[in-house]
Amino acid sequence: MSSRRFERQARFAPLGQEGQQRLAESRVLLVGVGALGGVLAQALTRAGVGQLVLADRDLVEETNLPRQVLFEDRHAREGTPKVEAARETLTRIGGPTSLEVHAVHVDAANLPDLAAGCDLVLDGTDNLATRYLINDHCVATGTPWIYGGVVGGAGLVLPVLPEVGPCLRCVFREPPPPGTLPTCDTAGVILPAVGLVASLQAGLALRCLAAPAGLEPALVELDAWSGEVRRLRAQRDPACPCCGAREFPWLERGDADHAVSLCGRNTVQVQRPGPAPDLDRLATRLAAAGASVRRAGPLLRAEVEEVALTVFPDGRTLIEGTDDCARAEALYDRWLGG
Repeated sequence: MSSRRFERQARFAPLGQEGQQRLAESRVLLVGVGALGGVLAQALTRAGVGQLVLADRDLVEETNLPRQVLFEDRHAREGTPKVEAARETLTRIGGPTSLEVHAVHVDAANLPDLAAGCDLVLDGTDNLATRYLINDHCVATGTPWIYGGVVGGAGLVLPVLPEVGPCLRCVFREPPPPGTLPTCDTAGVILPAVGLVASLQAGLALRCLAAPAGLEPALVELDAWSGEVRRLRAQRDPACPCCGAREFPWLERGDADHAVSLCGRNTVQVQRPGPAPDLDRLATRLAAAGASVRRAGPLLRAEVEEVALTVFPDGRTLIEGTDDCARAEALYDRWLGG
């Protein structure tokens, strides 16, 4: 490797040669390599992070291409697993970064192994359940992580530094009911917003790895459409059930939130923890996003992407038209925002 590769980066005084060496010795887990994750993976690879662990359950689809920078038409046509397409693209960059890829749904059973030996965890996910799981694991193990979320033209970033600043549950105590929040499938998303959020995450990642002293955690809201940026100082909550009381329900629930394929029915059942959905509100939002929606007594039925969703009052959802649990979970997350 040429000694000149990181010459200009190391001239940045807050990083320096010592910081560059710490990057080279770092191991980072990136959960999700789609929109946010693609920008993050590229930034960390180009920066010279030593080891990058990539975990994602999805395949590349045509609708990913406007905002997911690691993928090409060919990947979508062939239905390539995102982690494999990401490895192919990142390998072409060259450099010293070692890539380790896992085509898995990250859950309470495998996250400890995926994150073993990692100095930092980065959020490139598209669902709240995984973020609360990451928060539980990182607080429990004292591992820094960086939350990022984007929908439409705006997004949020929060660095979580255990024992230093607030965790995710200090700021957002519980995940909202399914269908409450907009998703990229219901509200859309634009690449400039993805780029803003992921670039800030990447900058904070380099800071956490190379020179974390003095970093003051804050919740930052960025809007690529209006050009507005808001920085909200975030405080630790002594009454936080996670970093205060050391309760880790997402980490301890094991397989409770897994999808289950129903034998002989070409249907997958998905149920995520958290409050029950407001089905009236969910029906309105899905209809506005172009889904065919109807109420069947206490149930909500919606047709999207050649499958039928049946949502029960307790949030349990049947996804008819597939027996692929990974696809069912991805559809659930995209349309119900859970």
